[in-house]
Amino acid sequence: MTDPVTRAAALLKEHRESIDRLDAILVYTLGERFKHTQAVGKLKAEHELPPSDPAREAAQIARLEDLAQQADLDPDFAKKFLSFIIQEVIKHHEQHQK
Repeated sequence: MTDPVTRAAALLKEHRESIDRLDAILVYTLGERFKHTQAVGKLKAEHELPPSDPAREAAQIARLEDLAQQADLDPDFAKKFLSFIIQEVIKHHEQHQK
């Protein structure tokens, strides 16, 4: 039988390994997402469409807030996170407009 400190250290190691895997998933997922938003930015530039779409952005934020609630994640955090991503996407779209 292992002592509590050794058991806690083993559990901590397992949690950290899971966190590391999830961080990798987040990074690769964001990379894939930005590949698509870059393509959208080029398409918008080619067709002289505005770099931002406030109606789409509002719908996406509402959708993400709902998903966050389902996932037991703070909806305010999810909204801030998506807002940050949207601002980065708009910057990329504006670069394509130049």
